[in-house]
Amino acid sequence: MNHYTILIIIASYFALLLIIAWITSHKDNSNEAFFLGDRKSPWIIVSIGMIGTSLSGVTFVSVPGMVRNIDMTYMQTVFGFFFGYIIIAQVLLPLYYRLQLTSIYSYLDGRIGRNSYKTGASFFLLSKTVGAAARLYLVVLILQQYVFRMWNIPFAVTVIICILMVWLYTYRSGIKTIIWTDTLQALCLIGMLVVIIWQVKDKMDLSFHGMAETLYQSPHFKIFEFKDWHSTQHFAKQFLSGIFITIVMTGLDQDMMQKNLSCKNLKSAQKNMYTYGFAFTPVNFLFLCLGVLLITMAAQHHITLPAMNDDILPMFCTSGLLGSSILVFFTIGIIAAAFSSADSALTALTTSFCVDILGIEKEQAMQAKRTRLGVHLGISILFVLIILIFKAVNSRSVIDAIYMIASYTYGPLLGLFVFGLFTKMQPRDKYVPFVCILSPIICYITDTLVKQHTGYVFGYEMLMLNGGITFFGLWLCTLNQKNSLN
Repeated sequence: MNHYTILIIIASYFALLLIIAWITSHKDNSNEAFFLGDRKSPWIIVSIGMIGTSLSGVTFVSVPGMVRNIDMTYMQTVFGFFFGYIIIAQVLLPLYYRLQLTSIYSYLDGRIGRNSYKTGASFFLLSKTVGAAARLYLVVLILQQYVFRMWNIPFAVTVIICILMVWLYTYRSGIKTIIWTDTLQALCLIGMLVVIIWQVKDKMDLSFHGMAETLYQSPHFKIFEFKDWHSTQHFAKQFLSGIFITIVMTGLDQDMMQKNLSCKNLKSAQKNMYTYGFAFTPVNFLFLCLGVLLITMAAQHHITLPAMNDDILPMFCTSGLLGSSILVFFTIGIIAAAFSSADSALTALTTSFCVDILGIEKEQAMQAKRTRLGVHLGISILFVLIILIFKAVNSRSVIDAIYMIASYTYGPLLGLFVFGLFTKMQPRDKYVPFVCILSPIICYITDTLVKQHTGYVFGYEMLMLNGGITFFGLWLCTLNQKNSLN
């Protein structure tokens, strides 16, 4: 495959994003359009785009590879996701629309107090900045290794180019543009997934029936684990964790909720959430099926798989094992996945920092717009710096630790919102930041001690423990107050 062909395809793809950005922003690039898309977003477009946002570049390369170690048991978590989306549609979206929120964390200001509001927003900003940069780093690393290195482009230049591309098509109208570009990127991502599966099927000389039979007979085609309670893959742990992960990382995440809040009304936002939640299940199933097929193909053709699971799909797509043209489709899929998660994260972080930290709504329209543009640029530069730091450390184990830390920081958000929604107690606002900081620390100590003394390893259920400790801490802060739970 000619290297210049790949470059032309990348340039054409980006040009299409710029055209969409111009069409959506040339008439209105106000803060209202940037933050909420003037609340005119078609729900079906938002729904499709959210699939691309959820399926980041890390998902694109990691989910097929995880089959080697945990089979298809990740589907248990995915089933939990769907019920989490129903809870979001029925509990959180009505609250956000009733209060007409721009930033979902401003709910905490009226319900508990200013310190709680700032604490919730700060936890989101920390989690999303580091997490989004980490996800983008892994994707840029793959692009550098398999695509841009062909032209001897330095890694730092690749990073700057990628961030600059995202900045160029988001800085004018933010969410108003992203709902359309993310839809394009979600369709590209799913399309590339189907193309790769098709190519693997042909290379294995299988019919559709033969492919289904191959999947069913594979020892990795195991979805449910009911027997081993100590396993992190046990159904109860995975299913319940999937519900809470969705509530926290979608329902309490400004990035994901900002798209929903751009819909015309609550009913449209709920239809978007139901549709997105339903579609998310088969897409993840296809990723896992791809992993089973790749491992089966490797065994049949005596292909040595790379040591790291994340390298399995890139190895097949870039080594010529699936044909030379598959590199083009893989590149498009990676770029679509990277951009669709990075652009929405950048927009959400800009929104949260402007609204929650700077109080931009108090500024005059022109000054508020200049502030937003400055913040958007500043966060873009911060992304570049964090990614370059990751590269300097040069260890994926550090990235894994970053993800672990980020998952800990969502627990306090869960505790804050559950306490606010399901109790009438009023905790002392000044103590809330300390409770939210102590909860992840207590969870880490608990995880370490339990692992040392029992061998039990916490999985996704740590999120529930973290939220529970935060809830208990908030309850302690109300013991001496008369305003208690009815």
